[in-house]
Amino acid sequence: MTRLIPLLALLLACGAQADSSNVFDIDTYLNMKGVSGINVSPDGAFVAYTISESDLEEDTSSSAVWMIPAAGGEAIRMTAAGSSAWSPKWSPDNRFLAILSDRGDDTTQVWLLDRRGGDARQLTEFRQGVNSYDWSPDGKQMLLLVTDPAPADLDEEERANPRPYVVDRLQFKEDYVGYLDRYRDHVHVIDVEARTTRQVTFGDYEDSQPTWSPDGRYIAFVSNRTEHPDRNRNTDIWRVDVTKQKPEPEQLTTSPYRDADPAWSPDGRYIAYTSNVSDGLPIYAIPQLAILDFDAGESRRFESLAEVQIFDPQFSRDGQSILGLAEYRGEQQLVSVDVATGNVTRIAHQENVVREFAETPDGKLFALVARPQHPAEIFAIADDDGLTQISSIHSERLAGIAMATVEKHSFESEPGVEIDAFYVFPPGYRKGRRYPAVLHIHGGPQDQWNFGFDTESQLLAAQGYIVVLPNPRGSFGYGQAFAEAIERDWGGPDSIDVMAAMDYGIEQGWVDEERMAVYGWSYGGILTNNLITKTDRFDAAITGASATLYAANYGHDMYQRWWEEELGFPWLEENKEAWERISPFYALDKVTTPTLIVGGEEDWNVPIINSEQLYIVLKRREIPTRLVVYPGEYHSLSVPSYEKHMYEQYFEWLETYVTD
Repeated sequence: MTRLIPLLALLLACGAQADSSNVFDIDTYLNMKGVSGINVSPDGAFVAYTISESDLEEDTSSSAVWMIPAAGGEAIRMTAAGSSAWSPKWSPDNRFLAILSDRGDDTTQVWLLDRRGGDARQLTEFRQGVNSYDWSPDGKQMLLLVTDPAPADLDEEERANPRPYVVDRLQFKEDYVGYLDRYRDHVHVIDVEARTTRQVTFGDYEDSQPTWSPDGRYIAFVSNRTEHPDRNRNTDIWRVDVTKQKPEPEQLTTSPYRDADPAWSPDGRYIAYTSNVSDGLPIYAIPQLAILDFDAGESRRFESLAEVQIFDPQFSRDGQSILGLAEYRGEQQLVSVDVATGNVTRIAHQENVVREFAETPDGKLFALVARPQHPAEIFAIADDDGLTQISSIHSERLAGIAMATVEKHSFESEPGVEIDAFYVFPPGYRKGRRYPAVLHIHGGPQDQWNFGFDTESQLLAAQGYIVVLPNPRGSFGYGQAFAEAIERDWGGPDSIDVMAAMDYGIEQGWVDEERMAVYGWSYGGILTNNLITKTDRFDAAITGASATLYAANYGHDMYQRWWEEELGFPWLEENKEAWERISPFYALDKVTTPTLIVGGEEDWNVPIINSEQLYIVLKRREIPTRLVVYPGEYHSLSVPSYEKHMYEQYFEWLETYVTD
């Protein structure tokens, strides 16, 4: 258990909470389990899923595949300890449960669990491993997404030193991957019985999101096959006829924007997909639901969901509707869209945040649902859209823990601009008393806060803070104009909106304006850096994985394309003003806020150079500051002890500058 800060101790003494054992603390969080990858058996009897968890003693994380009766009951672990397993998928004949696992030679392969018993059997043997897979409709084949083997993948003996990086691509970096070469992801097909494989897509292109047609003849996939793929975002839907010995991909969509997420209708007539359509910059374009009609030979978008972000579209089993997840005004809804009329039915919404969903052959729905005070669990959805919880993954760990309450409020940030914000109130909150507050800014900037369980907000609230979670301009879920309002103006409209959220909390009598902090990660950190150059209203700031001197990122991070689209080439004189105007670096002389700066050493999303530059300026200016760098970590932390250390740093910083 983390030590109690004075504010929390005061709350306990006043009877705001029963005892300290009820506090949602760092150790509670790190001992929680993550749930993902739900998949329902063809007979509808079981739901398979992945549980990930941390081991604080070993300082590692692992995952395992479990299944639970669809009617509820005792969960069964399907994979053994000692290696990780994930992405369970049932064979169409209900005999096998396939998984991805790093057991054996430690590269990711497809393994088969026979439901009749016996140990797992390795199916694939790619030296470089397998990225993803899916069963063919008849269960006799699988599609595999595999990266071309690089020389290092073929080394028979371990080398004393890594091979040199040889780079000749325009897009040459990616966070969590490193330097990029020309070994691409391509689609392969394996005969499950014979275990023979063949490659079906080729070329100097990345292929992704492959999916079988209902008759097993085609595989649709996503690829940017323009002349210069690194210079644009123009992915299209393609298909390849796997019955041919030398298949040639056929282009199905021709939009100049990003088309992705293909899903076949049961009769093979349609492919549903998402299309990013905007006259503004591609990075702010909202993915909208579209459908390709093979009989009509054309695509159309559903106007009923115009400007609403849709992801993970899937046809219902009867083919009459498209199911998908929709972001809308701080909600993440499961919706059903009638193919013929475009009418939208909201199946699960409001405070039910749907992370994933799956459907049985007879049309029963299951979903992974999170709520404000409850982490995600597996639910069955009744015909009347009622939810029945069938898993209890978090029950034991969180039993007796007092959770913060969450309220969503809407207000004008400036005339004509309405925004939403979530307010997280500490356990034992007393009406009429003002509390210290933390403004927590989301990343993206295209993300949105919603009603789902948020561990960081619960951790901060358990320490006695009101946590303010605004969805400022730039967030998705509020329409295209709202999303692109910050184009070339980072720290402009969005800074107005997040400060309005704090002022609203003050006006309502919740927030103590004399004790306020601001915190954000990624774009949330970027906006934090902007705010502290514009106001001295915060007693402390915490900025994680943030950017400060934007021109220093060009060619060093993985976003050269984004920078060029939004601000132009930085070496051209006509673009200099645009780069410098929104870069916080040139206003750091105005900062007076004590600032904790945090980041991963190997982050190529927002490189640590930004944090170092911010730190050295504040240190030179004798502003209280501290730089914390986590070795070998990327844009987010994966080592449990580093997470624990980070939150301890947060609490100490806030205690020192906000609550003391």
